[in-house]
Amino acid sequence: MAGNSAEGIRWDLGDLFSSHDDARMKSVLDDCRKRAEGFSADFRGTISNPGGPAPEQLLKALQELEEIEERLSRVSTYSGLLYAADSLKPEYQDLEQKVEQHSTGIRNLLLFFQLEWMDLDEEVAERLASHPALEHYRHYLKNVRRFRAHRLSEPEEKVINEKDNTGRNAFGRLFSEVTSSLTFTLEREGTAAELTLSEILALLHDADRRLRKGAMDALYRGLSRHEQVLTFVYDTLVQDHLTMDRLRRYPDPMRERHLANEIDAQAVNRMMEVTEANYGIAHDYFRLKAKLLKLPRLALYDQYAPLGRELTPFSFAQARQVILQAFGAFAPRFQEIAAEFFDKRWIDAEIRKGKRGGAFCASPSPRLHPYILCNYTDNLRDVMTVAHELGHGLHGCLSRKQSFLNYDTPLTTAETASVFGEMVVFDHLVERQADPQVQLALIAGKIEDAFATVYRQNVLTRFEQAVFSRRQAARLTPQAIGELWLEANGKYYGDAVEMPDGYRWGWSYIPHFIHSRFYCYSYVFGQLLVLALYRMYREQGKSFVPKYLALLEAGGSDSPESLLKPLGVDFHDPAFWQKGFDEIRRLTKGLEKLAEQAGSP
Repeated sequence: MAGNSAEGIRWDLGDLFSSHDDARMKSVLDDCRKRAEGFSADFRGTISNPGGPAPEQLLKALQELEEIEERLSRVSTYSGLLYAADSLKPEYQDLEQKVEQHSTGIRNLLLFFQLEWMDLDEEVAERLASHPALEHYRHYLKNVRRFRAHRLSEPEEKVINEKDNTGRNAFGRLFSEVTSSLTFTLEREGTAAELTLSEILALLHDADRRLRKGAMDALYRGLSRHEQVLTFVYDTLVQDHLTMDRLRRYPDPMRERHLANEIDAQAVNRMMEVTEANYGIAHDYFRLKAKLLKLPRLALYDQYAPLGRELTPFSFAQARQVILQAFGAFAPRFQEIAAEFFDKRWIDAEIRKGKRGGAFCASPSPRLHPYILCNYTDNLRDVMTVAHELGHGLHGCLSRKQSFLNYDTPLTTAETASVFGEMVVFDHLVERQADPQVQLALIAGKIEDAFATVYRQNVLTRFEQAVFSRRQAARLTPQAIGELWLEANGKYYGDAVEMPDGYRWGWSYIPHFIHSRFYCYSYVFGQLLVLALYRMYREQGKSFVPKYLALLEAGGSDSPESLLKPLGVDFHDPAFWQKGFDEIRRLTKGLEKLAEQAGSP
């Protein structure tokens, strides 16, 4: 979107490396390989001996492992960020692939450590993990052993890692390069415009109904032209996942994700069932929105039509000001950290061809700071996106007191700070608006964001479950995937929203299906968790802040269940998940009342 306010807002990656041909990258990779070889020579065969290693020996191994992994992360993060910023640039494509290959070779040298640790008898492993000298690594050591039943031999694991570079990883790169290069032709005021994926998606939020419909038609028409590649990539990756599940003895396609998320299937199923029991809230809202838009029924392209009076255009400079004010009102530390992202150019916000769509925050190491990528299109929705990613950034900065192996959180708690950041900014904006029509727009936007984060992500998870089930019987075709997509979405939209046939391509540009299967239920977890936590904040006021900061500072140093226990969270209790929907219902009822007061139909 040429000429928007984020033009020129590009990140400075100089704290990592200076350019794609910076000689320091090769030096770091060479050093990592040399250290990995030394690590193997020093510790191979010492971890899985019958009595286990001495605690001091295991501590020494863990500390060296962290050093190697931390340095390796800097290079892989840098190549990944360059590639995300412009996946069409040949030198970035080349660097990404080379770093991936080098990293695989180095990690194969380190692979024995986890395998030997998993080989230890349970009693020996428990004794070592509980030793005072290893207290800092206790959670990491116990978490590794969660995968014990699914490990393969070292030669087999090495072959898998090598083949992934020309298998699942290669198909992931193909998807990124195809979707980053897509353009969509839209007739507008007699002129044909070529728009990127981010730009065409932004028009689905436009006030002009004809433009929204035209944008949606152009989106699915454009995606359908790539049906062979997009379907083949997805089918191949689903089958690859099923094959690895069989080889690793996972009983179902979600089990590996559950282990990584440190949550059990029962808790996830309960959360999803409670979500589906509350689809009626969405149906009521969609009917209310149709009434406010003076429509007999919403069409899918009306789903994000603006209500009330939007604060548009909302420049990137305004976003910065509002976010910093809101964060500062919650906690001065939040504001201080967030300001660094803007001041030190840790954000890439401009829209350009070749840049990855959507948004993410990358946290390479506790010794560095995170980086944020987004595609800012001058609307309030993107303000919330920036607030969301800055929440991730805050989490990454606050947990820097942890060491590398305890730094990352599982996906279940990864969204805690991001969604909380959105809520802080939302409340700040609503409280400062006297115009009921502006308040109407803000609250409707927040409700729709919550729907997208809870209901839609639940739909995406159910769709993935259906796809994996279908693939066990037959190869996936465009028609089969489209039918499964429409079926999963139909349960959410009910008879309140009309879905066009072209929506059967709605699955085809979603990167989570390609890069991180079954990621999406973590968004449901995060949104509902934060709605409950945010209600606690409103009830407790400033006394809540230190407990919340302590949660973020803990990073991945313990399980989600243990970290959330001091805050009174029990995610096995359906009543806990219902609290989140009670908050969503409160928002929808508030909107209905506000619409009446504002004189809307």
